[in-house]
Amino acid sequence: MNKTFIPRSDYTTKKWYIIDASQKPLGRLATSISVILQGKHKIDYDPSVDLGDYLIIINAKNIIIDSWTVGHVKLRVFKPGRPGSSLKKVFEHVPKKIIESAVKNMLPKLVRSTMPKRLKIYDGADHPHKAQNPIFIES
Repeated sequence: MNKTFIPRSDYTTKKWYIIDASQKPLGRLATSISVILQGKHKIDYDPSVDLGDYLIIINAKNIIIDSWTVGHVKLRVFKPGRPGSSLKKVFEHVPKKIIESAVKNMLPKLVRSTMPKRLKIYDGADHPHKAQNPIFIES
């Protein structure tokens, strides 16, 4: 008889976590975010079951983007039919889009649809999710 425990998606309640993005590199921040959104940080992780948690990112304006990335990466955010604007211009206006696109490309295709519901990104230190009692993670 098979004794392997396979959790269901409603087996555990989803927790809320908070990460301070100030003075953290974009790539390392996106990796830790994708791990939490997929649920890989849990003991009972199974790739076929959705066990990911909610995540709040604060101080998104203070992330570190190195000079090579700023000069070479092109994003198509503001003008869909025209050539993309540089990462530096986008970061000055909307730092949320940069983090979202980095995390989205690190997730498997099935989890990408749930990312906007679970990932909340804010430019400053204030957020409206204090009632959920988020757990602070040092990443």
